[in-house]
Amino acid sequence: MPWAPDYLTAEQAADFIRLSASVPDEEELATWCTAASRAVDKKTNRQFGQVATLTARTYRRPAVYDVVSGLWLLEVDDVQDVTGLTVGGTALVDSGVTLLPDDAVERGRPYERLGFADYPGSPVVVAAVWGWSAVPAQVVGACKLQVSRWAARRDSPYGVAGSPSDGSELRLLARLDPDVHTSLAGLSRRRRVG
Repeated sequence: MPWAPDYLTAEQAADFIRLSASVPDEEELATWCTAASRAVDKKTNRQFGQVATLTARTYRRPAVYDVVSGLWLLEVDDVQDVTGLTVGGTALVDSGVTLLPDDAVERGRPYERLGFADYPGSPVVVAAVWGWSAVPAQVVGACKLQVSRWAARRDSPYGVAGSPSDGSELRLLARLDPDVHTSLAGLSRRRRVG
């Protein structure tokens, strides 16, 4: 899986929205799938793909001391596969670095921070297979919801869906579908890393 892939294929989108003659063709659906995937990335401040090989990244932001854990914490990009991970050219097992959060594996989540007993200085070079091992199901679901919203909007006048005479009029705003926000609950980072 590449870095920042589309989380939904045009075929999956077509199945979800029950593709009919009034719905866009597969090429347009593919564009919407890409746009929905990037909207999810922006909403969560992370991406859910994975680089193919061990890749070095440099972190210049200073580590912050956490009094609860007694560690200097450095936010890094998401990493689930720690095979071959190095910190400053030293293998993880020999580096004395703690991967955080502690319960990442049990929760099916990536590691987001490195914990150092001593201040690590700056910059810190970390090599890893960055990203998620698999795209979470709620990310795929959120993309389906967003694409279906855009498909419905295509045939609605000026971003209005439903009928005022039936009392089902709904304004479609320039933001993610509220159900997409709910689907992505708990996956957002506070800010982008790097």
